[in-house]
Amino acid sequence: MRISEIREKTVSIASPIANAFIDFSKMTCSVVAVVTNQVRDGKPVIGFGFNSNGRYGQGALMRDRFIPRLMEADPASLIDEANDNLDPFAIWRTMMTNEKPGGHGERSVAVGTIDMAVWDAVAKIEEKPLYRLLADRYRDGVADDSVWVYAAGGYYHPGKEIEGLKDEMKSYRDRGYRVCKMKIGLAPLADDISRVEAALEIVGEGQNLCVDANGRFDLDTAIAYAKALEPYDLYWYEEAGDPLDYALQAELSKHYSGRMATGENLFSMQDARNLVRYGGMNRAQDILQFDCALSYGLVEYMRTLDMMAENGWSSRRVVPHGGHQMSLNIAAGLHLGGNESYPDVFQPFGGFADEVEVIDSQVGLPDAPGVGFERKAALYELLRKELLD
Repeated sequence: MRISEIREKTVSIASPIANAFIDFSKMTCSVVAVVTNQVRDGKPVIGFGFNSNGRYGQGALMRDRFIPRLMEADPASLIDEANDNLDPFAIWRTMMTNEKPGGHGERSVAVGTIDMAVWDAVAKIEEKPLYRLLADRYRDGVADDSVWVYAAGGYYHPGKEIEGLKDEMKSYRDRGYRVCKMKIGLAPLADDISRVEAALEIVGEGQNLCVDANGRFDLDTAIAYAKALEPYDLYWYEEAGDPLDYALQAELSKHYSGRMATGENLFSMQDARNLVRYGGMNRAQDILQFDCALSYGLVEYMRTLDMMAENGWSSRRVVPHGGHQMSLNIAAGLHLGGNESYPDVFQPFGGFADEVEVIDSQVGLPDAPGVGFERKAALYELLRKELLD
């Protein structure tokens, strides 16, 4: 058993949308195929991966460091003999050989993308959906039958004013999403509050709406928004300040009694631990949004979940950023609290398998080996065209 080849390609996910901090006019992502010498149904087992939106493609790092390390390694050193399969933990250690600690930036995206493809291959070799494999190995065989999801959108878009935002929110509600999310922070506070009120006209009570500032605010602005948002009783107020400014987050928690969410731009167990230690987050109500594909992959993600448990946090307080099938499998297999969904943006990477229906913000998972990319036709066609043709 061995990895025969690793292929990677950078593809565009450019869009005219913007959040409070960046626009997506030149956004890219990496797609990866891990080709193995194992055969199922007459075809080689191939695992696929890609990085979540918001971080650009990392092909150079993969080509220069991480792929060569794997291909130069003794194939036997990458095998899980007990399960007669590839060993994601050994593969991860090999990729991180000669990497200094700290500096959890772009390399975490490169490793996380390859790691996703490895886990897809591992589950396909075992002929199980990834969520089922994770539950069997790490949660005493108990997986969640369905996962709570919310629709992420509400971006700033040229020409899309209040009525366009309302139409978007209505489309999510019509497709079965009870909870929806919108962006704040690019417009003045008064304008953003008008946008929030417009969205609430569609989604109803505040517990059906999340807002996301994407780390834009200084402390004074974050508090001003907190005071303005508090009366609406929103589902959560997300990433008010810089993701590494734990003091800002801790101070903000003294001025906002509602649920807060952050963590999507923390890319290691160590950074996640600092948030838990110093960010003033409330483990009884707040949400942590660490993104597996951006933070060194599932191997590191399980270390993060272990760290949380050691600090008294339930895995149910984790709702990953990313809005795709990998995070959905992790949520179901490792007992997380839910998952983001991108019904419209960042296609074809966002969203779930074609046959998956959203019912009152709950979704099931397809009974397909691996992550299930092949059950999302537009995504699989892109992966096939870019990596296999």
